[in-house]
Amino acid sequence: MGKQLNNIKVIGFDADDTLWVNETYFRDAEQEFAKLLSQFETPNKIDQELFKKEMKNLSLYGYGVKGFILSMVEMALELSNYSVSNKKIEAILNIGKNMINKPVELLDNVEEVLKKLSKNYKLILATKGDLLDQERKLEKSGLIDYFHHIEVLSEKESTNYSKLLKHLDIKPSEFLMIGNSLKSDVLPLVKIGAHAAHIPFHTTWLHEKVSESVTNGKKYITLKTLKDVYSYLPK
Repeated sequence: MGKQLNNIKVIGFDADDTLWVNETYFRDAEQEFAKLLSQFETPNKIDQELFKKEMKNLSLYGYGVKGFILSMVEMALELSNYSVSNKKIEAILNIGKNMINKPVELLDNVEEVLKKLSKNYKLILATKGDLLDQERKLEKSGLIDYFHHIEVLSEKESTNYSKLLKHLDIKPSEFLMIGNSLKSDVLPLVKIGAHAAHIPFHTTWLHEKVSESVTNGKKYITLKTLKDVYSYLPK
C-alpha cells in the first residue's frame, strides 16, 4: 500500500473527530436533553425520536449544532404535547450554546503530524457543518496556518469532492483524504479514484455508520493513530 501512495501531492483532512473532539459533545448533549424530558418519555425513546427529527430536518438546517438545537426544541414540543415549559426550552438552548462555546480539544499528535506533512505536501481541510461554527473551531484550534485551502461542504459526496478537486486543480490519483467517517471521508473518495485513510473515532453518529457489505472490496487504508500515515508515504 505504501508504494501506491508515492504520487500523493495533496492531503485532505476532515475536521470533527479527526483533528479535534466533536461527537462526544453531541452524546453528552443528548443525555442532558433526555434528562430534561424524562417526565415525558424514556431516554431510549427520546434518543430515537430526536434522531428521526434530525434526519427529517437535515435538508432544511444542514449539519452542526444549530440544526441540532432546533431539532431538540421541536422534539421537546412534540414529546410534551406542547406543554413543555419556557424554562426547559431555555435549558435546551443553553445546551446548544454550551456546545458552541466548548474549547477545541485537539486529538493526539494532530499538530505534530500537520507540521511535518505540511513541509512536503499541500494540506487542505474538507469538512461539513455550520460555516460559522467550523470557522470558529478552526480559529480556536490554532491549526489554520497549516492549510493551503479550507472548504466547508454542505454534504460530502463524490460529486462535492470532484468539484473541489477540479477547482483546486488536483488529480484524484494525487490526493489522499484522511477522516473518521467511512461514509463521508472514505467511500466518496474511493469512488472517484482518490486515496483515502480511515482513522476511527471512539463514537460515531448513527447517520455516518455504514455496513460491512458497503465497504467490502473497497480499497482504503485504516490508521490506528494519525501518525501511522507516515508509514504509507515516502520517507
